Amino acid sequence: MANNFFGITDIGKQRDNNEDTFIAQKADDGNFIIACVIDGVGGYVGGEVAAEMARACIVQQLSYIAGDVLPLLVNTIAIANERIYNRKQEDKELQNMACVLTLAVIDIQNNEFYYAHVGDTRLYLLRDNSLIKISKDHSFVGFLEDSGRLSEEAAMDHPKRNEINKALGFNPQIAKDPDFVETGQSPFLPGDTLLVCSDGLTDLVDKSLISGILTGRGQLSDKGQKLIDAANSKGGKDNVTVVLVQNDKAPRQHSATRPAAATKVMDEIVDPLAQPRLPDGPSTVPVKQKSSRGTMVVLFILLALALAGFVWQFWLNYQLKQTPVSVIAAPVKVHNAAELKLQDTINKLKGNTLILSDADFKEPIVLSDTLHINRDSLYIKAKGNIVFKRDSTYNGPGIALAATSKYIVLDSVTFNGFKVAVATHNDALVLKHVVFNNCVVPVQTSYIFPGNKQVSGRLFGGMFKIDTLSKPAKK
Repeated sequence: MANNFFGITDIGKQRDNNEDTFIAQKADDGNFIIACVIDGVGGYVGGEVAAEMARACIVQQLSYIAGDVLPLLVNTIAIANERIYNRKQEDKELQNMACVLTLAVIDIQNNEFYYAHVGDTRLYLLRDNSLIKISKDHSFVGFLEDSGRLSEEAAMDHPKRNEINKALGFNPQIAKDPDFVETGQSPFLPGDTLLVCSDGLTDLVDKSLISGILTGRGQLSDKGQKLIDAANSKGGKDNVTVVLVQNDKAPRQHSATRPAAATKVMDEIVDPLAQPRLPDGPSTVPVKQKSSRGTMVVLFILLALALAGFVWQFWLNYQLKQTPVSVIAAPVKVHNAAELKLQDTINKLKGNTLILSDADFKEPIVLSDTLHINRDSLYIKAKGNIVFKRDSTYNGPGIALAATSKYIVLDSVTFNGFKVAVATHNDALVLKHVVFNNCVVPVQTSYIFPGNKQVSGRLFGGMFKIDTLSKPAKK
C-alpha cells in the first residue's frame, strides 16, 4: 500500500493561530497507520500547547503497537491527559488549556481499524460511496444530532454547537471512568476510506458535499485540499484539519470453478449374481473344497498357545508375590498461603485490573511454583512495596504468561533471585517501573509463528527504558 494516507491542516480565514494538529504516519513496525486529528479547545489560552502535547504523547506511546489495541489507545489518551493536566498546574497562564481528539489506528495486514475518541472531532468511514459517521460528538448539540432529534443543517447553525462536555486536561482521573473515552473497531475493507477531521470542516461543510469530494477522482492529497477549500469557501470560521486513509488493496477476485465432468453411465445392466468370466477359461469358476484335516491342525496349535500363556502368567504372578516392592514417595511441593491467594485471585478476577497492596502482602511473596496468567489482558498494579521472591528450592519462572495473552501490564513490582523472572510470548508483556534484582534472565520471550509461512521483521529490544530507583526495594 503506497500513498494511502495523507494529512493537512489550515488556519482558516478568521483565526490568528492554528490550534489544530494531526498525525498521519506509520508506526515504527510498519504494520499500522496512525491517523489522528487534535483540536486545541478554541477560546482558551494554550489550546495549541495542549494539542501539541497530546500529539507528542501519542507518537511516543504508539511508536510500536502490539497486543490488545483498544486498551493501548485508552491508556495512551489517559497519559496525554495526565501530562496536560500536570502542565496546567505548573503554568498558571495555561490553566484553562485543553484539547479534543479522534485517534484511529489501522491494521494494514488484517484489514481492520481501531479508534478512540474524546470531544467533537470526528471519524467517518466511506464504503461503497456511502459516508458513515463512526464517532459521536461529546456535546449536547452533537447528542441531539446523533440521536435524530436535530437535523444536520439545524445542528450546524446551533448557537451552542461548539460547547463540549469532554476534553483532555480538565479531569486528571479519566482512567477511572471507563466511559470517558469512546472506543471501537471495525473492518477496513479494500476500497474503504477513513476521514478524521476537526469541527472546522463539519461545522461548515455538510455530509453530502464531503461525500462528493471523497468519491470523486484524484489522489488523497487532492481530496484533502478540496475539503479544506470547501470549508474556507464557506467562511473558514475555524482551523480546518483533515486526515485521510485509504485501503488501496485490490479487491479479491474469486475465479469461477468449472463443474466437474459428469461420469458417463453405461446403458448395460450388470447382474451382480452372475459368475465372473475368466479370459480363455470356462464360464463358471470351480470352488475348491476346504480340508477338515487342516482345520483340526490349526485348532490344536491355538489351544497349545493358550495353555502356554496361562502357565506363563501363573508363574509371573508367583514371582511378584515373592519379591518385596519398595515404594519411593515423590516429593510433595508445598505452596505458601500468599502465592495460593494470589493465583486464586488472578483466576477469579472479573475485571482486567488487579491492585496489589502492601497492606495485604506485608512480606515478599515467595514463589515455590510458577504464577500463571491465563488471561487475554490484565493490568497488575502495585501500591506500596510488592516483591516477588524465589523460593530457594525453585528454579522455574516466577510469572508465566499464556500463549494466548495479548496485553499484560506489570506496574511497580520487584522480582528477586529468579532464574527467569517472567516468561512471555510474542509482544504481550508491558513493563512499567519494574525492578529485577539478581535475576539471571529478567524476561524470557518466545515468539510463535505459523508453520509454512515466511516471517519478516525485527525484535524491538530498545523499547525498554532504564530509570533510577526512586526508593530502595524491600528484599
